Amino acid sequence: MFDNEIWPLIIYVASGLGIGLVVHKLIMPQIAKLAARTPIKSDDLIISTIRKWVIPWFLALGVFLGLKQMELESRFYFWIENALMVFYLVSATLIIARVVSGLIKIKSADSDAIIPSSSIISNIVIIIIYCIGLLVVLQSQGISITPVLTALGVGGLAVALALQPTLSNLFAGLQIITSGKLNPGDYVKLASGENGYVEDITWRSTTIKGDSGHIIIVPNSKLADMVVTNYFLPDKELSFAVELAVSPNNNLDHVENICKEVIRETLTQHEGGVKDFQPVIRYFAVGDNRINLRAVLRATEYSYQFALRHEFIKNIHTRFTKEGIKLAVPLQVSYTVEKNDV
Repeated sequence: MFDNEIWPLIIYVASGLGIGLVVHKLIMPQIAKLAARTPIKSDDLIISTIRKWVIPWFLALGVFLGLKQMELESRFYFWIENALMVFYLVSATLIIARVVSGLIKIKSADSDAIIPSSSIISNIVIIIIYCIGLLVVLQSQGISITPVLTALGVGGLAVALALQPTLSNLFAGLQIITSGKLNPGDYVKLASGENGYVEDITWRSTTIKGDSGHIIIVPNSKLADMVVTNYFLPDKELSFAVELAVSPNNNLDHVENICKEVIRETLTQHEGGVKDFQPVIRYFAVGDNRINLRAVLRATEYSYQFALRHEFIKNIHTRFTKEGIKLAVPLQVSYTVEKNDV
């Protein structure tokens, strides 16, 4: 009797596994190829996410149908049906959470949206979807969610009182993101002196990668109250000045023209220079043995200014030497002390 019942179960399980493998290995790759030809990235994400669940879905269906063929008590059939429903609801919740989180990142990468891609947004969305999925599962099992929501409300108040610093960082992080003034990838300088690229904004802190490769972790509540300079807003391009001092004996028009030529060459020949920038030279101080000027260059972003400054100083020194332009020299004062005979 038992052998007669076990063979249908084996056949159904094997059939479910076989169909799942066929769909996973043969059908889904063809659908993925068709999706890859479209300019929309979201369909690729949806297909790749669903593909991971194809085999478990068909296998679970095979187990369910096989058990249905066995002579069991009615309560066992009820448990089996509920277990299958819970499994599909949980898998659907996981799929929706991953797809929605991925769509947020894709949307943020393809547009200049106010809400950028960051861990805090993805995590909040995932938590909300998980909570909704849990409530749906409870409702499907005949469990009233009203007491659950009431308990969550009372418990949430107690948790909020106990986790004030954590919630302060959470809401500060949301405020930072929704303001659109600080986004992952921006180059910033903090009032405390640290500077670097914003890597991520999480529920508790913001991570910044410094110029030397080290990681700076700043609590969101501290960052929200801090003066922060964002070198990527409103534009990534940045003008910077290099100060020079030349001798008053030089022809200043000639000096100005040479400096502009060297600026154009530096910006054109080196990475990070704004090619169509019109050089600016400004004399700003006159002394007994010097005339000070500022040469203004423009970089495509903050980090390139250091290499451009380096190349400009080398080039201007070479060009000044070739053109016979004299740099200012320190004014030396000599004192003669006469010793009177007593």
